Amino acid sequence: MNITIGRAEDNTFVINDPEVSRYHAVLMSGEGGGLVLQDLLTTNGTLVGDNRIVMKKVAPDDVITFGINYTISLSELLHSVNDYSDDFARLKKMYDNYVKEKIRIQSKNQFKTRIFQTLPFAVIGVFGILMGVLRYSENTALFVVSLVLAICAPVSGIYLGARQAAKIPALLQNLANQFKIDYVCPKCGLFLGEIPWESLHNKKHCPSCKAKWVRT
Repeated sequence: MNITIGRAEDNTFVINDPEVSRYHAVLMSGEGGGLVLQDLLTTNGTLVGDNRIVMKKVAPDDVITFGINYTISLSELLHSVNDYSDDFARLKKMYDNYVKEKIRIQSKNQFKTRIFQTLPFAVIGVFGILMGVLRYSENTALFVVSLVLAICAPVSGIYLGARQAAKIPALLQNLANQFKIDYVCPKCGLFLGEIPWESLHNKKHCPSCKAKWVRT
């Protein structure tokens, strides 16, 4: 990728400023990734921050001055030429976290549901064994307690399990609502659905606004 910068109309990024050279600088892909800005031996120079540069690796939040007065951040410059690849790359972590959280909610709540549903039956089994040892049939009080437990414990387990299971849709809906806000094209805000980030990366640009998602 080469983005030429200067006053001449055939540059990728045109700056209408008399202190900027006709062909002032070039922004290109660096070895091993990232972007490198090179000044084309201009009279008024190129600054990254407060430092005049000849060639320097730059980051999206770097502030660049071309000539004397024209200042712009690298991210603004990239957006002006429809390059949103850095913004799009950050969506990968967002998608991965969404999938992990969705699985976590489902597995955690399913585990709790099963615990609530099965634990009462385990309690009944243990109590039954104890009553057998104590001959509960000869003890009316113990017999009544075991009978009540045999009826109430399963009902309670089913109720608690159903209540826990009912939480899952709400939790997943809240997660999905936030995902719809965050997982969007960084330029036009189009929701990208639940399409894996890798699949979108292969498309290279937004189907709606044509913003570049992949730097070539």
